[in-house]
Formats: sequence, structure tokens, C-alpha cells
Amino acid sequence: CSFAVQIAKAFGADVTGVGSTQKLDMLRAIGADHVIDYTQVNVTPTGQQYDLIIDAAAYRSFWAYLPALRPEGTYVVVGGAMAPFFQAMLLGPWMAKFSHRHVQCLAMKPNQDDLTTVRDLLVAGTIAPFIDQTYQLSEVPAAIRYLEQRQVQGKIAVLI
Repeated sequence: CSFAVQIAKAFGADVTGVGSTQKLDMLRAIGADHVIDYTQVNVTPTGQQYDLIIDAAAYRSFWAYLPALRPEGTYVVVGGAMAPFFQAMLLGPWMAKFSHRHVQCLAMKPNQDDLTTVRDLLVAGTIAPFIDQTYQLSEVPAAIRYLEQRQVQGKIAVLI
């Protein structure tokens, strides 16, 4: 999520970040133009529609987000619970055909041009990793427990 916001801003997008109350400051710090506290507001029935929704958590089915997706818009699931991920993977082609909305699962396909762009953004200081916690390799179980609590802001780094 933290890199997605920063990269979108680097290319001129107007970004709305969605998070819990304790994550709103982090979303603003990494460049979100607007923030929504999902503990206070149900994001999908607000009437606001988006060209692109990137779901880094996938705690809800992609069906819940369709009202917030513009026609010809794209919903991308990049992580989280397996059920929404498989729904997107299996039903995405059908959605594109019948609703003119695109549903995709992000699979990393590194290529030289994209890696060069990311490197250039990092070197220029346009994007930067937002590291919440660092753990020693022996502490990986604690890192996973922290991740499962849904409190992570940015990235978890494991020192090797």
C-alpha cells in the first residue's frame, strides 16, 4: 500500500487512502490526498467512484467494492485473505465481459523498464520505504503475529 500510494502520486494521481484511525496519519505522510477511516465510514456506499481500487488487505469480497468502481474501472487485489483473492482470480474475466469493470489479481511480473522506473523514483527520493517495525530472523513468528493484528503501517523488515 505505501509504495502504491507514492508511485500513484509520482505519476500525478489523486489518491484516496483507506485505513483505520491509527493509520490515517501514515496515509497522509506518504501522500494520500484524501483519507477515509473505515472504522467510521463504510467506504463503498458513499457514492464516490474511483478509476482504480487497489486492495492490499482483501478482507472483504470484491463484490463489496463494485459500487465504488467507475464503469471501465479496475479493482486489483494484491494480498490478504485467500477467498477474495480467488474470487477475483476466478470471476475477474466474467466481470470484465458483463459489467465493463475489470477485476485482477496482481502477480509480480518484473521487467527492466519497471525496475528502472522504481529505482529512479527511489534514488530521486520520490518514493521511500515506510518501515513500521524491524525484526531479527529469529523473531519472524512475532512479526507474523504483528502482521495478523492488522496494525502494520507500511512495511515489516526482517534483518538477516
